[in-house]
Amino acid sequence: MSGSVRADSWTWSVRLFKTRSAAASACRAGHVKVDGVTAKPSTPVTIGTEVRVRAHGVEKIVEVTQLVNKRVGAPIAATAYIDHSPPPPPKEILAAIPIRDRGAGRPTKKDRRELDRIRGFSED
Repeated sequence: MSGSVRADSWTWSVRLFKTRSAAASACRAGHVKVDGVTAKPSTPVTIGTEVRVRAHGVEKIVEVTQLVNKRVGAPIAATAYIDHSPPPPPKEILAAIPIRDRGAGRPTKKDRRELDRIRGFSED
């Protein structure tokens, strides 16, 4: 196998994205970072590289352990990287975060302050 693989191809091959075009689109949109730098679809990925992928509201931080450029099964894909992603928040915290009704418009300043307070971003 060669010394590097394209970022879009690798993220698709290890099943971080469903399609290669979705992986390439995510790279172009800035949702994929290789070693802390926003990656183009053609950015080379090598063994030991840190890849950060933001998809579906979740950030995955993985370290490349195996170069794969063809789509592989889930058990093999799991061995191609080491997952350093933080654990998801507990369900109790997720349930406590209010969700705005669809079509309710933009949150007011008061709503944003309340959301920030609940999420722990407030300066209080």
